[in-house]
Amino acid sequence: MLKALGSGLVGAFALTLVHETARRYIDDAPRMDVVGMRAIAKTLRAVDVEPPVPLHETALVGELVSNSLYYGLVGLGDPEDGLRNGAALGLAAGLAAVYLPEQLGLGRQPAKDSAETNLLTVAFYLLGGLAAGAAYQALSEDAEARP
Repeated sequence: MLKALGSGLVGAFALTLVHETARRYIDDAPRMDVVGMRAIAKTLRAVDVEPPVPLHETALVGELVSNSLYYGLVGLGDPEDGLRNGAALGLAAGLAAVYLPEQLGLGRQPAKDSAETNLLTVAFYLLGGLAAGAAYQALSEDAEARP
């Protein structure tokens, strides 16, 4: 279980690192942080609680936790299938990130109509999944190598 959670954390950090770097340097970068802030604000306002300040940092922590748990699902499969399973998880998350926010009442991410933004969104989540899968394989090999 710890290998799966650790692997999920690696995937979540990889995803967050690439998202945060891209948003600073690419005009039409994916902005899932904006969608996350909307989700937090909407949820808290629904229960008459004022959203925290700073909201951006709160959203990043929420993304790290939720993405760690999600990418940790890579640990449900065999370690030798880690990359394949990580890729499947990443692809599914990327497609969901492109198509679900508006359906969930969270609006569009900025520049959503840009094909580049949508492609980058899927690619970033795929990268996170591959990082989680590679970490799971590596952690599992380390455990097998110990006497």
